[in-house]
Amino acid sequence: MASGTSRIFISHLSGVAVFDPNGDQVGRVRDVVATLRPGGRPPRVLGFVVEVVGRRRTFLPITRVTSLESGELITTGLVNMRRFEQRPTETLVLGEMLDRKVRLAETGDEVTVLDVAMSRSPQRRDWEIDKVAVQRGRGGALRRRGETLTVEWSAVSGFSLEEKDQGAANLLATFEQLRPADLANVLHHLSAKRRAEVAAALDDDRLADVLEELPEDDQVEILGKLKEERAADVLEAMDPDDAADLLSELPESDQERLLTLMRPQEAAPVRRLLAYEERTAGGLMTTEPIVLRPDATVADALARVRNQDLSPALAGQVFVCRPPEETPTGRYLGVVHFQRLLRDPPFTLVGAIVDDGLQPLSPDTPLSEVAGYLATYNLVGAPVVDEYGHLLGAVTVDDVLDHLLPEDWRESGTHDTAAVSSSAGSGGSGHRGEAADGGR
Repeated sequence: MASGTSRIFISHLSGVAVFDPNGDQVGRVRDVVATLRPGGRPPRVLGFVVEVVGRRRTFLPITRVTSLESGELITTGLVNMRRFEQRPTETLVLGEMLDRKVRLAETGDEVTVLDVAMSRSPQRRDWEIDKVAVQRGRGGALRRRGETLTVEWSAVSGFSLEEKDQGAANLLATFEQLRPADLANVLHHLSAKRRAEVAAALDDDRLADVLEELPEDDQVEILGKLKEERAADVLEAMDPDDAADLLSELPESDQERLLTLMRPQEAAPVRRLLAYEERTAGGLMTTEPIVLRPDATVADALARVRNQDLSPALAGQVFVCRPPEETPTGRYLGVVHFQRLLRDPPFTLVGAIVDDGLQPLSPDTPLSEVAGYLATYNLVGAPVVDEYGHLLGAVTVDDVLDHLLPEDWRESGTHDTAAVSSSAGSGGSGHRGEAADGGR
């Protein structure tokens, strides 16, 4: 989320108008959702409770906010209209933190919380609550008496989770820095009961990343234990090809029910992918590669490639097509590889440097031929084009490997849990960006 300031006091967000990318107001902020962490660590901000038409309150993940300045909050798209339900691991900042009695760690004095501030870590995408404005002495609605001061989050006690409880919230705090693949390995070895508890407590984007790394049996088990509306939310947060793979393991009646609960614009690419055979280019592809028009510049392409939500394989090239740019696109013109983008001036049009010498894949190309195509031309991604020349998506090398390896490769013990835990502090990212996303 972009913001004009590095730190925002959360009380100032109450009632702020929420706009979609077209400038239409969709609601107002009524609260901020955060998750507490043990050990005095600053809470992570997950998103906003937004009141929309009809006084319905919905949840807006912080990862879907592009700007928060000048008293306005701008989203990346439509607000999910499902009613907000607070989860056990979540705290409403305005409703549950302000006016709370806490103690200063240094002196033991009891103080009243007037406000808290969130800021964004320069190394990560996470927003955390790092400052607390408190008042010594008598509080009350007017707050005119007593000394006021702003301190670090770690300087007060009375907020954080208790360390003694080994519930799902504390497990999440322990695993927070793990990459999705490593957390999936840990989750796989938990008991079914604890696995369900941890999955239920993960936010939607984080759970989506982890599900993509789990064996199919675990995916189906976890999805089956979620409420249907939440299962639909998690499927929306997954890459369309991974969501289609998971849905293909379910009975057709369950598939259709979950697809109906998903937002139409999120369900549409998944439905298209389910129409292809699994071990073909169409069944393997993602419908969300980087697509640019020929009049876009190298600078435009590099800006798209820098998106930290992209996997390295997807960021390895941009596909140049006539409008529309959403798949299925207009006529496919060719590809520009990342290295070429680095060699040409920023003002160069991508249409002028496009590589159109390689025949794209058809959606019914079998897996073996897809693997051979990538190996022959030393590629990390390849275009999938229909008979009319429209780009349908792209097959990436990671998805090909996923289907070429033995079915039980995720369970082969290649990740040592103890080693993973000891290296967790180094941080890391899954294939859609940072390990701890701010979604829900």
